[in-house]
Amino acid sequence: MKKVITYGTFDLLHWGHIKLLERAKELGDYLVVAISTDEFNQVKHKEAYHSFEHRKLILEAIRYVDEVIPESDWEQKIQDVQDHDIDIFVMGDDWKGEFDFLKDYCEVVYLPRTNGISTSKIKDDLS
Repeated sequence: MKKVITYGTFDLLHWGHIKLLERAKELGDYLVVAISTDEFNQVKHKEAYHSFEHRKLILEAIRYVDEVIPESDWEQKIQDVQDHDIDIFVMGDDWKGEFDFLKDYCEVVYLPRTNGISTSKIKDDLS
């Protein structure tokens, strides 16, 4: 079985998130999604509308997602890859190069962002 992992806050879920999850799942058989805890979002100075528990519930209902785990710090990615026997790490291409250190542990794939949608755009449009 080929296992894939991706990370994110996944707060104001939109079709760009769904396309990312779909494309990540297409790379393997089992998709693990690590979502930032509320405490980690505070460290990152990132405000989420939905709590960790609610974001987790939403992601678990998406057909592409097989497992949701917490992301509580920047340093846990190597351990997550090892603990979950991950073959492919996936992230949006706005992070290109930032996670190349994981290439010693798994394949690293940067997927293009979905044009026309982002959480920032949603927030701006609502303001």
